[in-house]
Amino acid sequence: MHVQNEQYRMVKIREDDDLNRPGNSDPCMHSTINNETSEIRGLAKFLLYSRKMVASVAAVSEGFYLVYRHGLYKNPNNPHNTRYVQYFCRQLCKVFNIEVQVHGTIPREPALWVSNHVSWLDIAVLGSSARVFFLAKAEIEQWPLLGKLAKGGGTLFIKRGSGDSVRIREQITGFLKQDIPVLFFPEATTSDGRAIKKVHGRILGAAIEAKRPVQICLICYVNQQGELDTVAPFIGQVGFAEHVRKVLEMPNVTAHLMALPGISTEGHTVDTLTPLVQEKMNEGLKYLQNKVLKTPLEVTASVS
Repeated sequence: MHVQNEQYRMVKIREDDDLNRPGNSDPCMHSTINNETSEIRGLAKFLLYSRKMVASVAAVSEGFYLVYRHGLYKNPNNPHNTRYVQYFCRQLCKVFNIEVQVHGTIPREPALWVSNHVSWLDIAVLGSSARVFFLAKAEIEQWPLLGKLAKGGGTLFIKRGSGDSVRIREQITGFLKQDIPVLFFPEATTSDGRAIKKVHGRILGAAIEAKRPVQICLICYVNQQGELDTVAPFIGQVGFAEHVRKVLEMPNVTAHLMALPGISTEGHTVDTLTPLVQEKMNEGLKYLQNKVLKTPLEVTASVS
């Protein structure tokens, strides 16, 4: 009897040891811990979303106040208005937890600006550092709230595939001759930020006619892990409202901004200037990515 009790006690000790051993704990306890962790993460995401939502409403309200208080609608392309646009763009970057890091200096000389296009966030990032007016697709004018603000901030809207581009080019030429800088996205669409798509150079003719240089500026969004961010890009079939929600839930992101040396348009035609801009944008983006990404991308430039 004594031997049986001793054997039972030893078996019980082994069972207790097995339960205390890592990986052999009570599955119910694991489930409880996982549920609690999930709830904490959900709460943290909700709080972040709520804070950003309140801040974004405040920023948009302040933007409308600036537009109407200073009468920006009356003369939206007045060069002095760019300081208000810059202030508003900086506020938006703060709202969305976007830290803008400028590599080198942002020129102030009059030029036709071009940039790679990843997201609607590009306008806030570029506008926070460069005092320019933007050229955007006509659909943006119909976006709730932001469309009105963009119009009040002097944005020029263009319809794809229409004769509108001729009128816009003439208008941009006039601005450039008055030393008013204008920025447009020559890819004419957004990308995932890995490479430059095909550059459409028709509007580059404005810089040639105005005898002003072309100023290239490149953007690279990097997440907290030092990788190319996948939330910021506004691509695929994602709607604007859905993407705004994702951005509001997005943790801190760094937008790296780099301006290249200006390209003189002297002696160029649109046919010769376009491939040069394509080449410089390809090289510049690859250089910036190698500089800021933890693991540089092995990609070739896209021309589709």
